[in-house]
Parts: sequence; C-alpha cells; structure tokens
Amino acid sequence: MVRSEIAIGILVGNPRPGSRTATVAAEVGRQVADAVGGRVGPVVDLAMHGGDVLDADSATVQRDMELVSGVDTLIVVSPTYKATYTGLLKAFFDRFGSVSLDGVTAVPVMVGGAPQHAMAGEVHLRPLLVELGAVVPTRSLYVVDSELDHLTDTVSTWLSREGAPLTNALRTAPAQ
Repeated sequence: MVRSEIAIGILVGNPRPGSRTATVAAEVGRQVADAVGGRVGPVVDLAMHGGDVLDADSATVQRDMELVSGVDTLIVVSPTYKATYTGLLKAFFDRFGSVSLDGVTAVPVMVGGAPQHAMAGEVHLRPLLVELGAVVPTRSLYVVDSELDHLTDTVSTWLSREGAPLTNALRTAPAQ
C-alpha cells in the first residue's frame, strides 16, 4: 500500500459548467482514488470562475490555486480546443510560478470529439504540468466523445496500463 489518505485533486478546465469534461474528471478521480487508496478532493471546476481567472486579485482563484498545489495527485482534465487544452486552463496555470506543482503527481486527461487529437495530452498538457514542477508518471488519457457511454471501462482500461507507474510515483513522492 502507498501512503494513507492520498489527496486526489481534480482540476476541470472546461469553460462550461456541468460539462462532459467534468463527468470524465469525476470518473478518473474515483478510479484513481480506488486504485491508490486515496480520497477525492478538492475539485476545482474553472467554469465556476470565468473571467475571475484573469483577475490577479481574485481571492477565490487564489484559494483554488493553493488547493490544487497542495494535493498529492492532481488530475487535470480539459476538452480539446484547437488540438490543445482550453485558454481558461492556460490562463489559470499562467498565474502559477515555475515550481508551484513541485511534489505533485499529475495526470493529464483530455476529452475530444475525434481520435486524431489523441496526442494533445502528451504534446501539450504534459509539458505544461512538467513546467510547473509536477511529476507526470503516466501516459495521458484521451477520451473520445463516442467512449462516454462506456466511460467506466475506458478509464479502467487506461488505469490497468498506467496504475503501476502512478502508484510507484506516489510511493516515492514526499508527502504534501
């Protein structure tokens, strides 16, 4: 077993509240928490912030930055916009310093309409997370809209391949 009470944070980068992206995020969070013996929380849905992400004085956004920086594992989920993550997610992360996610194990997840953008998580989201100091031990998960009807199986299949690297990273990471 890995450390007890592993905090699994979720960051949803979709500008629309109640999105399919949030549904994917919740399922990935649930399965990762079950796999590593952790608990889900906090959950930050950037759709609730809108333009506040651009307000340098927003106390709510500052609090959410602190929340996602303080978890053991951060699942970052974005819809695929123009073959990459959303501008809202980028604007949120632009507020972070270069080592703000130091000590955090991150899991990049993207949701898209077609499989031709399946590398977006690897090519765009992973480097962003690494730039902020996160450890990204797994391949990113890309969920195509057509897989949403069997989302539990899609995430389970991904986790059967990526669970060991994730668990190993958490085992060796310092406690947050």
